[in-house]
Amino acid sequence: MRNLTIAMTGSGGTGVVALGEMLLRAAAGAGYYGILRKTFGPQIRGGESAAVVRLGPRPLASFCGEIDLLLVLDWSHFQRFADEIPLSASTLIIEDVAAGARPQQLASELLAREQGVQVLDFSGLAQAQGSAHSNIALLGYVAAWLGCDGEPLQSAIDHRLHKQGAEVVALAHSVARAGAELLQQAPINLQPPDAGAAAESPWLATGNQLAGLGALEAGIRFVAAYPITPASDALEWMAGRIESLGGRLVQAEDELAAVNMAIGAGFGGVPAMTATSGPGLALMSEAMGLAVASETPLLVLDVMRGGPSTGIPTKSEQSDFNLAVYGLHGDAPHVVVAALSLADCHYSVAWATQLASERQTLVLVLSDQFLGQSMQVLPPLPSLPFHAELSRASLPPPAGADYFRYLDTDSGISPMALPGQPGGEYTADGLEHSQSAVPSARAQDHEQQLAKRQRKLQSLAASTQWGEVSALPQARILILCWGSLFPVALEAQQRLQERGTPVTVVGVRLLAPLPLESLLRSMQDMAQVLLVEQNHQAQFAHYLQSQLTQAQRAGLPELTCYSRPGPRLFTPQEIMQQVEGLPRA
Repeated sequence: MRNLTIAMTGSGGTGVVALGEMLLRAAAGAGYYGILRKTFGPQIRGGESAAVVRLGPRPLASFCGEIDLLLVLDWSHFQRFADEIPLSASTLIIEDVAAGARPQQLASELLAREQGVQVLDFSGLAQAQGSAHSNIALLGYVAAWLGCDGEPLQSAIDHRLHKQGAEVVALAHSVARAGAELLQQAPINLQPPDAGAAAESPWLATGNQLAGLGALEAGIRFVAAYPITPASDALEWMAGRIESLGGRLVQAEDELAAVNMAIGAGFGGVPAMTATSGPGLALMSEAMGLAVASETPLLVLDVMRGGPSTGIPTKSEQSDFNLAVYGLHGDAPHVVVAALSLADCHYSVAWATQLASERQTLVLVLSDQFLGQSMQVLPPLPSLPFHAELSRASLPPPAGADYFRYLDTDSGISPMALPGQPGGEYTADGLEHSQSAVPSARAQDHEQQLAKRQRKLQSLAASTQWGEVSALPQARILILCWGSLFPVALEAQQRLQERGTPVTVVGVRLLAPLPLESLLRSMQDMAQVLLVEQNHQAQFAHYLQSQLTQAQRAGLPELTCYSRPGPRLFTPQEIMQQVEGLPRA
C-alpha cells in the first residue's frame, strides 16, 4: 500500500496552490485518497508559495515528511520554506525551464544525488496554446502520470475555473492536454502511488469548511465575522450557506464588535459564533468574560497560528493553549475543545455548539492553520447528534413568584428567558449579581455564583467525547497529544507496530475542564508516557502537571515531554525517534 508525497513550489502568483487543489481533486476522481497542505508567506501578493500533496490507497490525515517528487515553477523564494519541504537524495526534481537559478546550496548538493534534475518546458507548452499558465501544463503532465488525466482532470479544472467563463475553461483543457502529451516524450522516472477505491462520492474539504459545516448542522444561525488569517475562509464558507438555513452572517468592524455581536445574539436565544486567530482572541478576552459572567452561550473558533503578536500568520502552531485556558480575567470557568483532525473539526465544532447552549457559557474550539487550511479526500461524514438547545424558563412564573435567572440549581444550569417573554425580564451584564440577576457586591452572592458557574461544567470531564484512544495489546508506552498531532501520532503508532513496538495513542479533545480521571485510567499499566505538542513552552504539559496531586504523580508512569514550535510540521518519524529514545525500565 504505497503512498507518495509531491511538493509543488513557486512564487505567489504562479498558481501552485491552485495546482495542488486541482491535482488532489483529479486524483480523488481516479480513486486516490489524499491530503493537501498549503504553505505560503505572509505577503498580501507575491512571496513564496508551495503545495504538498500526499496520495495513497487509504485515507490520509497527516504527512510523513518524505518528499518523493518536487515540481518547481520558480526557485526564487524556495529557501524561505526549504525546511518545511525536506529533500533527500532520492527526491526526484522536475523544474520548468523558466524556474530561474537554483538555490546555491541545493545546486551543490545535486552533484551527489541519486536522482538528477529533469528540466522541461511547461512555460513553452502553455505559450504555444496561447496561455501564460504553466501550472496547468504541469498539472496535465502529473495527472497523466497518475492516470487521472481524463474526466477526473477535466472535472477538476471545471470546478476550479467555472466562474471564469467557457473560453478560459476550454483554454485550460487545451493546455492540460498538451502537458499530458509531454509525458510520452519525457516520462517520470518514479513509480506512482497505489490507487485505492475511494468512496464513490468522496468529500474534498478543508478543516475550516468542516468546522463551518459542524456549526451550521448543530444550529448556529448567527455569525459575526472579522477576517483574520488563517480563520477567514471558515467565515467565507459559512457566508454562502447560512442564509439558506434562515441565519445571518455579518462582517463587523473589528474583533471586539464581532464577539459582542455574537454575545448579543446568544442573549436573544440565537446560537451564535465568531472565528479568529491568536491576536483576535487576545482582543476578545474581556468580552468572553462577559459571556461567562452573564451565562450567555457563545462559541469562538480559534484557528491557531505562530505567535506571539503578529507572529507567523500563515503557519501552524499550537501556541494559543495558555491564552485559551487561562486568558480570561477573574475566576471564569469555560470550556476549551481541540479538534483532533480535519474530519474532527466537523465533530468538535458541532459538539461545542451544543455545549455552549446546553451549559450557557463560552466554548472555545482550538484548530490550527494546518487543520484549517489543508484539504483532505475523505469518505462522506455522518450527520451528528449534536444540536444547540437552551434550558428555557417556564414563564410567566406563578402568581406572586419571581423569576430567578441565575437560580442556584444542583446542576448549576439556570433557566434562561428570552427577550420579550412575559415575566422573564432580567439584567444581563458583567456585574456580579444575585440569583434574581440584581447586581450585587455581597460576598455571599459572589461566592454562590462563582461556585454555580464552575459546577455546571464539572460533569463535562466525564463526557465520552473527552478524547480518542487507540490502544494496542501489550502496549507499555503511551503517546499523549492534542489537536492536529493526533493523526501524526496514529501513523507513528502504525509504523512502530510494524517494528514490533506496540504503543497506545491518546488524543485529548476536551482541554478544559480537563478529563483527568479518564487520562489517569489511560495511563494505567504504562511504563512510559510521551507527551507531544507543537509549542515552545510545553503549555499543555505544564497544565496537566498542575492538575495532579502529589499522590497522583507518585502513581503515574514516567512522563516525558517533547515539544517544539512550528512552522515545521511534526512527522511520524520524529515521534518514532522520541519513542525509541525513551529510557527502558
